[in-house]
Amino acid sequence: MGLIIAANWKMHKTTAEAADFCRRLLEGGGPPAGIETLICPPFTALAAVQQGLAGSPVLLGGQDMHWSAAGAFTGEISAAMLLELGATHVIIGHSERRHLMGEDDQMVNKKVLAAIEHDLVPVLCVGETEEERQKGATEKVLRQQVEGALAHIAGVAVRRLVIAYEPVWAIGSGVAASAADAGQAARLVRGAALKTLGPEFTGQLQIQYGGSVNENNIAEFVSLPEIDGALVGGASLQADTFLALIAAAGETTR
Repeated sequence: MGLIIAANWKMHKTTAEAADFCRRLLEGGGPPAGIETLICPPFTALAAVQQGLAGSPVLLGGQDMHWSAAGAFTGEISAAMLLELGATHVIIGHSERRHLMGEDDQMVNKKVLAAIEHDLVPVLCVGETEEERQKGATEKVLRQQVEGALAHIAGVAVRRLVIAYEPVWAIGSGVAASAADAGQAARLVRGAALKTLGPEFTGQLQIQYGGSVNENNIAEFVSLPEIDGALVGGASLQADTFLALIAAAGETTR
């Protein structure tokens, strides 16, 4: 299965900064062929990134979306709004949404359902906190998050699904999970997803690792057969650094 490397810029970059990133990315040669590359900018920069990457193979994604088609939801954005700007993917259930914004598994499930309904590829984020890890609850937490997010979904309707295993304790800490731990978690996540979606699921399922991933450690993760890419935060904010990370990922043997 091919690799998918996704950049999650979070609350970084103005439209001018986003346009400059795209220029530098393409001037640097762009991502190598064979690696699916996805940029998820803030909502305000979606149009700038769409324009800046026009004609390139780099894909565009949203960082979040509401499950409703429209309505009195101040500050929210719908699937149709993302699609209009050329988005193909959307991040759902990131730990910062769960722990800072109070999103629960039921809300995440509604968003996954809405994304699938509108032919957006969900990039579903799951992961345990440091406290949960210390208590030995990692397996329980991951199963609960995967099963909750994919509840009430007919596997036959899911053409593509990306799940990012992002241990909360590793995000932004500079300390990534070990390759062994990431691989074990990825196997667990894949098994839970396939069991929940059922035997009728024939789509493509890709598992990413995220959490302090950079050009120096990316190969450790994507060289594992259980891991199909990475969801990248801080290391995606500079075009040259992001290109170096993608190049390092491309050097692994799949």
